[in-house]
Amino acid sequence: MSEEEQKPKYGKIIEGAEQLSLGVSIVVAILIGVGLGILMRRYFGYEWLFWLGVFWGVAAAGLNIKKAYDKQKAELDELKEDPRYKHYNKTQDDDDDWDEKY
Repeated sequence: MSEEEQKPKYGKIIEGAEQLSLGVSIVVAILIGVGLGILMRRYFGYEWLFWLGVFWGVAAAGLNIKKAYDKQKAELDELKEDPRYKHYNKTQDDDDDWDEKY
């Protein structure tokens, strides 16, 4: 069976929803970090624990962004070898034409 036959019928919709979920995951990660910071501050009584929670939330959001970037880059690197897109490769002459015209 080919790859296209193995993909689910609604594969494009699922991929689109996955891309939309990046923004939601960033907000949720920061909110969870803030929530943990508030809980730790109330439980232990140290003000700096709130900021530790905020840092953890922002770090988790950054990690989500990096994972999404790595996944997109891997998918685009697969297209680099696809024969349908060989003629889209940039040549050195493309930059020279711009400088000569303007």
